[in-house]
Amino acid sequence: MSESDTPTPTVDHPRAHWRACLKITFCLLAVWFVVSFGAAILLRDWCDATLPKIGNAPFGFWMAQQGSIICFVLILILYARLMNQLDAKHGYSEE
Repeated sequence: MSESDTPTPTVDHPRAHWRACLKITFCLLAVWFVVSFGAAILLRDWCDATLPKIGNAPFGFWMAQQGSIICFVLILILYARLMNQLDAKHGYSEE
């Protein structure tokens, strides 16, 4: 089978791809906001009082210092995987 015989993926509805990109982006931004602003700032006192300690640090303090950074890195990894799947679904994959 030569290169000319392999089917090329067709781009499937750029607007649908764009809407799906925005949906993924806004959902992950909402998660990031809740984790970084909510758990680390707004709900810190509640987290300290009700949730278990991480090591010797209260949970709210730990989320403000370490947890939000770890969650951010996990969100970046999830974003890359979701966008690669979305690109492949709509014919924009780089492979």
